[in-house]
Amino acid sequence: MLNRRDFLRTALVGAAGVAVGAAGMKEIPHLFGWDRPPVAGGYAAAADVLDAVHHPGVAVRYYVETTEPVVAFTFDDGPAPHWTPQVLDVLDEADVPATFFMVGSNLAKNADVVRGRMDRHEIGNHTWEHDDLATLDLAGVTESLKRTEDEIHKQFHRPVTLLRPPFGHIGGSTMLAADSMGYDVVLWSKAMRELMFKGDPEGQARDIIDSVRPGSILLAHDEGDERRLVTIRGLSMMFEGLRARGFRMVTVSEMIAGAKKQSAS
Repeated sequence: MLNRRDFLRTALVGAAGVAVGAAGMKEIPHLFGWDRPPVAGGYAAAADVLDAVHHPGVAVRYYVETTEPVVAFTFDDGPAPHWTPQVLDVLDEADVPATFFMVGSNLAKNADVVRGRMDRHEIGNHTWEHDDLATLDLAGVTESLKRTEDEIHKQFHRPVTLLRPPFGHIGGSTMLAADSMGYDVVLWSKAMRELMFKGDPEGQARDIIDSVRPGSILLAHDEGDERRLVTIRGLSMMFEGLRARGFRMVTVSEMIAGAKKQSAS
């Protein structure tokens, strides 16, 4: 005999099945209103919450517009005990700074992995648990970012000014939260293609060396599975090859500041 909860679950599944058969899978979001986020509240809202706006605008950067031959390496999802120390070792050996977009829960668990090793590097906010911010309302986004920011302050005693939304997904609530917290949003202009160059770190390195342009922001990871190793093993070659092309490696904020100075002169 079905209880009330089981009955409702069965009814919903049955209704969804009927809807799929009648309307087709592509029509389901429209049928249930999932393609029509609310004007006020919800994950898509932004401009209607004017009391939350503190700045004239939030910058969203895929790259930095500059003629100076600089490039920023960024690493997402750590810190993690497996890959982060390897990345830091290569960066130290090559005297290269980078920007690490840290997941707050990973930092809380693995702070010892990066303690005393981040002085040359920049730290950005990558949410508490790699949350898809484009699916959260303003309260949810703010909670995730604030919790991560607090953990970064606790471990490093430094301000946080950059946000990278996981998957590059941005909703209006993300922009409002970024504005209220004083963040700029940083995406990327070039990502490591680890599946394409599986087992070929030299190929991965050459892909980066040949494609970088002044102001490029490169996406890599210091957490994940074995495929990440092709990037880590190719980092030294990337640095060497980019320097041979006349490039200098900087943090994202250093690149932004340099571009602003260049524009003002």
